[in-house]
Amino acid sequence: QVQPVESGGGLVQSGGSLRLACAASGRTFSTYAVGWFRQAPGKEREFVAAISWMREVIRYADSVKGRFTISRDNAKSTVYLQMNSLKPEDTAVYYCAASKVVRTTTEAYEYWGQGTQVTVSS
Repeated sequence: QVQPVESGGGLVQSGGSLRLACAASGRTFSTYAVGWFRQAPGKEREFVAAISWMREVIRYADSVKGRFTISRDNAKSTVYLQMNSLKPEDTAVYYCAASKVVRTTTEAYEYWGQGTQVTVSS
């Protein structure tokens, strides 16, 4: 099975940038589609971005389109989320999840990481 592990979260000033990484041990992770989701306190988990295992399909939420970029390095079993022009409303716990097919819903993902906190100050 796949066990994603997120890293790269932290505190950043509004307008700044962060790069999150989602890594997993083993070799099967490279064959999975990967999605990023986020959840703020008191709110439902929402879709952020997703990428297929060969990178031919990429999806973004409207709220992050043009600011965030998802990419992957299959040789390193790692998926990245580059976040630019960050806003306070981007503050949330960010989760990485794996699926055999690209999806934008939480229900479609089988394996989830524990999340990494991103806090954007005004």
